[in-house]
Amino acid sequence: NLVIGVGFIFTDDLANLAKEYPNTAFAGIDYALATDANGNVIPPPPNVAALKFREEEGSYLVGALAALVSHTKKVGFVGGMDIPLIHKFEAGYRAGVKKVCPDCQVIAQYAGVTPEAFKNPGKGKELALSQYNQGVEVIFHASGSTGQGVFEAARATNKLAIGVDSDQNDEAPGHVLTSMVKGVNNATYDAIQRVQNHTFKGGIYSFGLKEGGVGYIYDDRNRALIPDSARAR
Repeated sequence: NLVIGVGFIFTDDLANLAKEYPNTAFAGIDYALATDANGNVIPPPPNVAALKFREEEGSYLVGALAALVSHTKKVGFVGGMDIPLIHKFEAGYRAGVKKVCPDCQVIAQYAGVTPEAFKNPGKGKELALSQYNQGVEVIFHASGSTGQGVFEAARATNKLAIGVDSDQNDEAPGHVLTSMVKGVNNATYDAIQRVQNHTFKGGIYSFGLKEGGVGYIYDDRNRALIPDSARAR
């Protein structure tokens, strides 16, 4: 009854399959929406639910956190592929940093312009080491497995990194300030529930802080890295 594609990379496949199987419900996590010549969003096929996340909202919070714990007033961002989806993470992060520290500097770099940019830990480590050597104390990555290199660099330099999508504390215990998490589970559950109770409709579904679509990790494993004053703010 329901086919779920996880990742923007499946957008074209889902759109094509939906036309071939009009009686099947499809849902795409991070489904990439196209725009027409006038910049208007082209809706997905009527049997496709585009499950989108307001990543900028969660990124805003971890940006504020990064700035609040930084002593050098320099924080970093490492993105995977240089595309609009990842720009949302960077934009939210920058806004959060500037909100709490207007004179803080954000150094942002991307690993590449093809999907390979999400699978290059060597490049992630190189970019992160360069930022840490410039005085950056905290780096937020939104770069898939390229981020493994960012965590390696954090360990090597005894600095901090911020994980993405899920709790990445295990990548570098003691060096992961927090992780900006996406509630893919909540969005998926929502789509399944709609199919079960026969209210499923195609269209665009947006999940932010309010809907449990994004957030950040604060638990026993990272509490010692986050001052109470920063958490309260």
